[in-house]
Amino acid sequence: MNNLPNLSDFKVFCVVAKRRSFVESAEELGSSPAYVSKRINILETNLNCKLFHRSTRHVSLTEDGKLILEKITHILDEFDALSELLNNPLGSPTGHLDIVSSFGFGRKHVAPILSKLLNMYPKLTIHFNTIDNTKDLIQHSIDLDIRIGNEIAPNMIAKKLAPNFRILCASPSYLAKNSIPETIEDLQHHDCLTISERDQSSVLLKLRHKNEDIVTHVRPRFVSNNGEIIHQLAIDGQGIILRSVWDVAEELASGKLQHILPEYWQDADIWAVYPSRLKTSSKLQTCILFIQHELSNRLHLIQNLNRGELISPIDNIHPLTEKVFL
Repeated sequence: MNNLPNLSDFKVFCVVAKRRSFVESAEELGSSPAYVSKRINILETNLNCKLFHRSTRHVSLTEDGKLILEKITHILDEFDALSELLNNPLGSPTGHLDIVSSFGFGRKHVAPILSKLLNMYPKLTIHFNTIDNTKDLIQHSIDLDIRIGNEIAPNMIAKKLAPNFRILCASPSYLAKNSIPETIEDLQHHDCLTISERDQSSVLLKLRHKNEDIVTHVRPRFVSNNGEIIHQLAIDGQGIILRSVWDVAEELASGKLQHILPEYWQDADIWAVYPSRLKTSSKLQTCILFIQHELSNRLHLIQNLNRGELISPIDNIHPLTEKVFL
């Protein structure tokens, strides 16, 4: 090692490792691609190793780069926590957070909550992405994943934000034309609209029935990575869906969708998932508590619904009155 590396160069390195592009990294850092490339070259010289494989469009970490990213991420987090404590002794969150969530829930609930969070903490900045897959939070330098579904990696910390579960439903027009399934096996003879997002398989449904787990095959007529598309197709009478109660409660109450096979459900609670390195971050914990409080207000009308019981149009579920991002 020729010279002691600059801490700011390591921060540039972490952004490039996350974005895998000098151009996108420059946009996030508010600089030029040439500047980013220069700082990475200087860092590689100081460390006497190659950090990235470079192509014309993307970059990827070398084995040395992966090792250094794992080590330096912890150091930078500790430094940021110390800076936060020194500059902000009263505990009001400052600095930056990288947050992800799924398409529909992110747009309908998380984004409006983050808007309130920005108003409350003016020194906080947020990078928020909606995604259709489960990302490695450490590899992509993500601070917080607002996730629906109970399959969580054991090396992550998970805090339950709100109860939720998925149910089977379809439009009355589809059921009138194709009959109502009476057994779970009947689904194999119906048009199913499935989603290939996060923890969900497009051909296998993992469901709960009383105290046992079951797995059933379905015949997808339409598959998408976007739950909002599947939701709308079900309303249009195209088939049967497995969707979260937070997403279909209004349509069930209005009669646009009908709950079928109510004795079957899929546990899909709402979680705040984050790396263990951030367990002592007061900034993150403050934000998680704020999100949890706001979700309890937005979803309180569905929290009285019981798993394994029929949800019918007479249930008193009122439309969401909180802000929704369109």
